[in-house]
Amino acid sequence: MYRTELIHEAILARKKAYCPYSHFAVGAALLGENGKVYHGCNVENASYGAGNCAERTAVYSAIAQGERKFTAIAVVGGYEAHPLPFETYAFPCGVCRQVLWELGGPNLHIIVAKSEDDYQEYKLSELLPKAFGDQMK
Repeated sequence: MYRTELIHEAILARKKAYCPYSHFAVGAALLGENGKVYHGCNVENASYGAGNCAERTAVYSAIAQGERKFTAIAVVGGYEAHPLPFETYAFPCGVCRQVLWELGGPNLHIIVAKSEDDYQEYKLSELLPKAFGDQMK
């Protein structure tokens, strides 16, 4: 049941995306161990390297609010003008996977969705089998 709610929150977060260059809006909803949901959206910049992914935006927002442990994240993405369901699953990039590993660990649930009813779920260890850091054990 939490999956549908988390996906719904990611869809809401996606509406806040700033993506004037790619027009590919991404939203993420991160579930903290405390039960609170933190939103993130992608933020682009003319200097492409200065942009930020939705997943890291959610993580950094949660960290700024004092949360340090996470249990799941839902990610949705698609071109701005495309209605639900989205045309593809939006998987976290490699940098986001590493950041998520640091704070969520190998058992963090990653939910990628085209809609509230069409999703796939993975453990982070499936998407990042040889992570860097103390949690490589």
